[in-house]
Amino acid sequence: MSSADLDVTTVRDQAEHHLRALVGRDDVTLHEDQWTAIAALVVDRRRALVVQRTGWGKSAVYFVATLLLRATGAGPTVIVSPLLALMRNQIAAAERAGIRAATINSTNLEEWDQAHAAIAAGEIDVLLVSPERLNNPGFRDEVLPRLAATCGLLVVDEAHCISDWGHDFRPDYRRIRTLLGDLPSGIPVLATTATANARVTADVAEQLGADTVVLRGSLDRDSLRLGVVRLPTIEQRLAWLADHLDRQSGSGIVYCLTVAATQEVADYLRSRGHDVAAYSGQTEPTERMALEEGLVSGRLKALIATSALGMGFDATLGFVVNLGAPQSPVAYYQQVGRAGRGTAEATVVLLPGTEDRDIWAYFASLSFPPERLVRETLAVLEEEGRPLGPGALETRVELSRSRLEQMLKVLDVDGAVRRVRSGWEATGEPWHYDEQRYQRVREAREREQQAMLDYQRTTGCRMRFLRDQLDDDGATDCGRCDNCGGLSLDAAVSQDAVDQAQRRLARPGVPVAPRKMWPTGLAAMGIAAKGKITGAEEGRAVARLTDLGYGGALRELFAETAPDGPVPLPLVRAVVEVLQDWQPEVDAIVVVESARRPHLTADLADGLSRYLQVPMVGRYAIVDPDVAPSQGATNSAHRVAAVGRRFDLDLGADVAGRSVLVVDDQVGTGWTLTSAAVALRARGATRVLPLVLAAGA
Repeated sequence: MSSADLDVTTVRDQAEHHLRALVGRDDVTLHEDQWTAIAALVVDRRRALVVQRTGWGKSAVYFVATLLLRATGAGPTVIVSPLLALMRNQIAAAERAGIRAATINSTNLEEWDQAHAAIAAGEIDVLLVSPERLNNPGFRDEVLPRLAATCGLLVVDEAHCISDWGHDFRPDYRRIRTLLGDLPSGIPVLATTATANARVTADVAEQLGADTVVLRGSLDRDSLRLGVVRLPTIEQRLAWLADHLDRQSGSGIVYCLTVAATQEVADYLRSRGHDVAAYSGQTEPTERMALEEGLVSGRLKALIATSALGMGFDATLGFVVNLGAPQSPVAYYQQVGRAGRGTAEATVVLLPGTEDRDIWAYFASLSFPPERLVRETLAVLEEEGRPLGPGALETRVELSRSRLEQMLKVLDVDGAVRRVRSGWEATGEPWHYDEQRYQRVREAREREQQAMLDYQRTTGCRMRFLRDQLDDDGATDCGRCDNCGGLSLDAAVSQDAVDQAQRRLARPGVPVAPRKMWPTGLAAMGIAAKGKITGAEEGRAVARLTDLGYGGALRELFAETAPDGPVPLPLVRAVVEVLQDWQPEVDAIVVVESARRPHLTADLADGLSRYLQVPMVGRYAIVDPDVAPSQGATNSAHRVAAVGRRFDLDLGADVAGRSVLVVDDQVGTGWTLTSAAVALRARGATRVLPLVLAAGA
């Protein structure tokens, strides 16, 4: 059946029937804007941009449209979404309505072939794809063209990520422009977001096309009660959380600005008797699912999380607290929108810190590099004449791995480089550094940061302030926030909580959590490991690189330009203090060999041997130096494979029946220490305890 054969009244009746099946209630009807969007997609086969508040029902639009389009013989819907938690919730909701859904992302490599076969057999109605897949060479060259040719509806979730004017611009999303251009005529497209101001809305609509239907609704959330508690020190802010967390209704999220903060705050709150856990982009997928379930079920009072946590529409949360302010009111609105879905009211508290601006400046330093470094990278690729991986490039260009990879993604979309299976190669196409645009974006970021500072100080309505920042017409005072009189927040903290926070921040030593589960997909790489890991116990690091205390000394020690040498005396004292506090029972030491800082790691291991009076019995030795030190770090399965090729256990004495201290200079993904521990346990070690100088962010 073609769109010309559709009767609009019949289509609306069918749409509301599907909506009731989706939400499990017989009394629901479509909002007018929901129907307008569905009609544009199904009846007119047009493109639509829906900017509506969290909880409005944007996912209902594309699920209902999918069912209607599939009934006409259309191909499956392809949804591009960056939120893995949201993907899982959406698949569960889709199945309730009889929609057959599958997902393709970096965490389920072993399921890809099965998903592709099901799509080819017509057994999949919805395919959810993470944005980073769009520029994976195999997916881009082999899978994406087939999806573009056969899909019945393309959905771009979190569409503000397309725009570099947005608060959460992601280079991977720019590949969507190519996908849009490859779609056959008449394939409808839906873009959705809850966080787009007028500039971002116009930018996304322009990329979708001139005939795009734009639907913007009120962004007011009548369940949210917003407030700010201003306390001068981080110790007092931690104490406020410890004293007030149990007074918050139900379960919720405490958002932090860095991964390091999530771990430290969770550790402190657990010491104060709260059932909380840390959650970030570094949390393994299997652990994420368990933590999300614990939060939704109420088993956990809170997840202490970075912005990586997006719970989706099935979460009913009573509060959101931000320990530290995000860089913009738009980003803040998105985070607080996780609360108050399915509850009559929810409390939202901002605890801003004086260090917030330093963290904003750090993240700003990771923005697109200056033209000189971009040109150097292009010149290296052109001179080499063959693909180079990030590991090889970072030895030739003064950029960190993460910043280099982000830059390459932008250059790929600009056509100057191309990602292939063996790395990146130059295309020879001319490239223009748009300094004026980058400067305008930087200025926009500075205005957003100032607006976030203004939000903290405003005496007016806080919800109205946020809505004004999102260019939400018709915003009025909410009557619910601390300034409107609808919320009263107690800023008092107990001296006991402050004292404990001070002691926690002043002493060196942070836990190094062991890896508990092998990543999925190892079997496809020829690695026989799955399920639970029998390896290391909880270890210790002096501090995280992003910590306030010893973090500064560690950042200086591990700076790219810092020379290799012995452990500096202040850090020697810190290691001793960590050992005195930790008191590990060990009778042997194994050192992880380092190519970058061999003197540092050897000095650390030798000093520990003398202090603990236990022998050095071997090395986790580098046997394949062609494997880069951080190879595969963006993907756990590939990191495990890389570590397995790079290292092997070299023992000079038997470790059977012994408790072994594994020593390294720093821990990032944790897979090197995990692999070393597994190897030692296989040789008979009864316990393996890691000790490092620095933990990553």
